[in-house]
Amino acid sequence: MDVLKAEIARKRKALEEKQLVGETKKFFKRSDLIKKEEDDYYSRCGYKVQNSNEEVKEVPSSTSTPALELELTEEKLPMTLSRQEVIRRLRERGEPVRLFSETDYDAFQRLRKIEILAPEVNKGLRNDLKAALDKIDQQYLNEIVAGQEQGEDEFQNDLKVHEENTTIEELEALGESLGQGDDDKDMDIITKVLKFLLGVWAKDLNAREDYVKRIVHGKLASATQKQTESYLKPLFRKLRKRSLPSDIKESIVDIIKFMLQREYVKANDAYLQMAIGNAPWPIGVTMVGIHARTGREKIFSKHVAHVLNDETQRKYIQGLKRLMTICQKHFPTDPSKCVEYNAL
Repeated sequence: MDVLKAEIARKRKALEEKQLVGETKKFFKRSDLIKKEEDDYYSRCGYKVQNSNEEVKEVPSSTSTPALELELTEEKLPMTLSRQEVIRRLRERGEPVRLFSETDYDAFQRLRKIEILAPEVNKGLRNDLKAALDKIDQQYLNEIVAGQEQGEDEFQNDLKVHEENTTIEELEALGESLGQGDDDKDMDIITKVLKFLLGVWAKDLNAREDYVKRIVHGKLASATQKQTESYLKPLFRKLRKRSLPSDIKESIVDIIKFMLQREYVKANDAYLQMAIGNAPWPIGVTMVGIHARTGREKIFSKHVAHVLNDETQRKYIQGLKRLMTICQKHFPTDPSKCVEYNAL
C-alpha cells in the first residue's frame, strides 16, 4: 500500500512540474500531456520549440491579401448592384443567395469578397442568344426607368454599325482578285466583306419603327445580329493576325467569291463543304491501315467536318451562314441562283 501511495505521489509531482495540475486545477487533458512530453523531447534533443500562439498570429499576416486588408480598413461602400444582379452572380458561383440573418447589403459585401478572392468563374455552356436578348431587354428597361421622352434620344438603343466606307460594287470588283495566291490580300477582302454585311444588317434593323424594335420579334432580330457579331469576333481576330488555317481560308474565299458574284447556290454548296464535309469519316480519320487503298486521297483535312472541331469554330461558321442569308436578302439575283430561306 505504501508503494502505491509513493507512485501516486511521484506522478502527481511530475504533473505539477509540467504545470498541468495545481491548487486551482484538479484535472488536465491528455492532449496537453502529450504536447508537454513532445516539448520535453525536443528540448532534450536540442530543437528549438516555438510557441504555437506566435505561429497562429504570424500566419494571417503572411497569407492575407492586400485587397482584403484594404477592404477591412476602408469605410462601408454603397451598394452599387441591384439585388437581382447580386443573386445572379452568387448563383453563377454556386453560393447561397442569402445566409441566415443576412441583409441585402451583407450579401453584396459577401459577393464583393468572393469576387476579390476568385475573380474568374467558369460559367460552362452558356445560352448566347438568351444573353443577347437579356441585354436588349436591359437597354429598354434602363430607358423606361430613366423616364425618357419619346424621341428624346432616338438612336440610343440602335445597333452598332460598322462603317466600311465602301459599296457592294467596289467589293464585287475586289472579289475578282480573290484566290490568286495572295493570302494577306484575300484575308483583307474577307474582313471587308463580312464587316460590310454586318453594317448592312445593322442599318436595316435600325431603320425599323420604334414599336417594331420593342416587340418580341424585333428584340429577337436585334439579339440575333448582336449574337452573330460576337460569334465572328474570333474569325476577325484570326484574319487580323493572319493565323486562319489554310483549309478554312480556302473555303471562305470560295464562299465570299460566289457571294460577290451572286451565285448563292454555289456559295451554299461551298459552305456545306466547309461545315460538314463529304469525307467517309467526317471527324477526320487519316490512318485507316498500313497498306495503300483506292480512294485514300479522299481522306484529307479539307474534307472533314470543321463544324465539329471546337465550339468557337462552330460559332463563326454559323455566323458566316447568317451573313450569307443577309447578302441574298439585300442583294437578290435570279431565283435559279438563290437558296430558299425562311429565317436566320
